[in-house]
Amino acid sequence: MSQPEARFTIRSLFVTAAVTIAVTVIALQVSGRINHAGDQSDGPIGEFTAIHVAPGEDFRMSPKPSELHAACEQGYLAIASDADTEFRGILVDYKNRGVRCRPANQVPAPASEAR
Repeated sequence: MSQPEARFTIRSLFVTAAVTIAVTVIALQVSGRINHAGDQSDGPIGEFTAIHVAPGEDFRMSPKPSELHAACEQGYLAIASDADTEFRGILVDYKNRGVRCRPANQVPAPASEAR
């Protein structure tokens, strides 16, 4: 005599799920937990490590080449992509100072004479 009674319709469950998702996204946005990608022109392109090589000393690195190359741009070292010609950034140190570059045949002056 008794038939299973549906308390909620499928339609009301879908509406409830959609409203819950919308309210969650709005709450996260208002609280600042969602980080939107803005202008990334000043953002880091990659992380690089310098390997100190003493004369006659061997060092280890991967045999596979990276998909980046270095170029001298207005006296500063730039990292550019091999795949995307528009992808280029100036290499800076931890204090955001540009890393200078010069031709290989030009010998740098010692630090004491440069001042």
